[in-house]
Amino acid sequence: MMLRPFVIAASLATPLPVLAETQVTVALDWTLNTNHIGLVVAQEQGFYADAGLAVDLLPYSDTNSAALLAAGVADFGYLTALGFTSAKAGGADLVALWATMQHETGRLVYNTANTEITRPADLSGKIYAGFGSAWEAALIGTMISHDGGDPVWDTVTLGTGAYEALASGAVDFTLEVATWEGVNGELLGRQQSSFTYADYGVPDQQNGYIGTRGETLDAQPDMVAAFMQATQAGYAWAADHPEQAAEILIGAGDFPNPALIHGSMQAIVAGGYLRDGDKPVGQIDPARFATMAEFLFDSGVLTDPTGAALPWPGDVSNWFDQSWMIE
Repeated sequence: MMLRPFVIAASLATPLPVLAETQVTVALDWTLNTNHIGLVVAQEQGFYADAGLAVDLLPYSDTNSAALLAAGVADFGYLTALGFTSAKAGGADLVALWATMQHETGRLVYNTANTEITRPADLSGKIYAGFGSAWEAALIGTMISHDGGDPVWDTVTLGTGAYEALASGAVDFTLEVATWEGVNGELLGRQQSSFTYADYGVPDQQNGYIGTRGETLDAQPDMVAAFMQATQAGYAWAADHPEQAAEILIGAGDFPNPALIHGSMQAIVAGGYLRDGDKPVGQIDPARFATMAEFLFDSGVLTDPTGAALPWPGDVSNWFDQSWMIE
């Protein structure tokens, strides 16, 4: 933490030193939501200021946060697990420092009234409303095959329109985040059922990484540690005070349905997503990190610029660093 220089004049009272805050920028992976709750809490509760940091959460843009971080546009990035792994496998100088959700929040969802679906094998030949990524095909194919079905289905790429299409019965199934779209579906009174990825051959991944560039970690380890420790304090406070944290987030953003924020925080806490037993919030599990990375490589999700699948490097233990963490 640097001090602004000051001059002591003999005829004047000695002024108190003024602390200069270090400016820090964070690129978000999406519009503000409960995944980012700890960042907002740390900002609004003064945890960053106490650490000598002035943190600016950059608004979401069409350029993904991993690309912005790799390009040096931001000091830190909030990254999806897939976004981080894809960028890192492609040669980006990124290091994961944190995992927000200690278990997979995604799930495969279908209308409860659709009696043709009782297990993943029943999805064979059905219509899937998708989002256009190779990850979806690997995930769905693994689940169907693991359950003994033929991994063949029809896909219509609808983006966020997938949820209305499913509710209307225009498609048979889609993927959602239980702590967001799942909560919204409940608020709308939709009767839907789901399959958990990890029950059908897909590793239970941690998600919501916070990362930085390797060069930043090497050059400014104290700044990285200060930012991450304040961020950890923000998420820990949110886990302990979910209702108050929800109100803080609502006050910091533009949310037409505050009930969604409160419901999401309730789902996050009830599901044990922020806290896994007595482990510190944000802790990366090395074994699960490696297992998920290997799954993505083996599934052909990670490719080079020509579209060829990248080979499994055999070791990804240097892809993350939590030396900053106080346990």
